[in-house]
Amino acid sequence: MNDFLHKLPAFLGNHLALSALFALLLLGLVATEVMLRLRKYKELTPAGLTLLINRDNPLLIDLSARADYEKAHVPGARHVMPSQFDPEHKDLAKAKELPVVVMDKDGRGADKAAQRLVKAGFAKVYTLGGGVAAWQQAQMPVAKGGK
Repeated sequence: MNDFLHKLPAFLGNHLALSALFALLLLGLVATEVMLRLRKYKELTPAGLTLLINRDNPLLIDLSARADYEKAHVPGARHVMPSQFDPEHKDLAKAKELPVVVMDKDGRGADKAAQRLVKAGFAKVYTLGGGVAAWQQAQMPVAKGGK
């Protein structure tokens, strides 16, 4: 280990571009992790969502396209079109104290909805990481159809 520490300054001096690239990548990774830990909502795995459903009976909101929702959705999830999603709606505002899980087909669009819920004053906001696709991949039960 001592030999490594003595050779490190010479290596860094001989490989400035690689050293700078490594430092930038490391800084980017650290910044990303810090941002994920500081956001006001959490991402759940399918197993984590199962625990939450069994423990707290959360409100499940699926923002998938209608056709995707009808093909497969988490049992108990309510379908809402992304264009009609309004955290200030009177029916949704009643659930401010409940845990709310936002999901979509692949987990890409749920973050914006979760941020809107946090801004509207919802205390316990979650997203399903990977969306309904991750739920299916984990071989969890799905519901089909419009209800």
